[in-house]
Amino acid sequence: MLLGEWCMSAGRRLLDSVLPPLCLGCNEIVAEPGALCAACWSGFGFIAAPHCARCGVPFAEDLGPGAECGACLRRPPRFRRARAALVYDDSSRRLVLPFKHGDRTDMARACGRWMAGAGGELLADADFVAPVPLHWRRLFTRRYNQALLLARAVSRTGAGKARLAPDLLRRARWTGSQAGLKAPERRTNVRRAFELHPRWAAAVEGKTVLLIDDVLTTGATVEACARALQRGGARHVDVLTLARVVRPA
Repeated sequence: MLLGEWCMSAGRRLLDSVLPPLCLGCNEIVAEPGALCAACWSGFGFIAAPHCARCGVPFAEDLGPGAECGACLRRPPRFRRARAALVYDDSSRRLVLPFKHGDRTDMARACGRWMAGAGGELLADADFVAPVPLHWRRLFTRRYNQALLLARAVSRTGAGKARLAPDLLRRARWTGSQAGLKAPERRTNVRRAFELHPRWAAAVEGKTVLLIDDVLTTGATVEACARALQRGGARHVDVLTLARVVRPA
């Protein structure tokens, strides 16, 4: 072992003896930073195949390659594909809400690894990785954009060839919170709310963009982002989120 690696290892052991790493879900002591204890790991709903080929919602049984859910067949979304690492439920909410609203930015690295695992095929195709942007008013009060932290973490996993574009999109207007709004109201609320940053106009032409966000609820926000990117010349827009809402069939 090289001297530098030995020093880092020794420093980690010393730090762990004073401040042992805690489970991201319940704060129990775990073996390494950014890990989940066995109980939380088994309680989290990690999404894997079979799922809708379009939006990634999990299926109860395998319907064959290319199968899409009823919602996507009735109203095809503007994005090409969407994937998520977790089902958004009571268990994952204990992770998502502190990360989003409670300054638990330390969670981003582990979340990025899970997302990269769930969206490997999307990362392999992407030219750019871009976060859903916050309006400056929301950014001022929250102090960080959780989607940007996730985009950076996903990019740092080394999966794919995509370039991180932190300001590829920007909010054109204030929309307020989407909480409590039904799907049609959400789509109306975010219509024309996003625009391609002028400095990326030439670069995005004909390219594939992977949008990053924390939670996919109705898809209204990422669809509005996809429209802005497509107006700017993007060839494909895919979506990767930490968690997604799964409604009863």
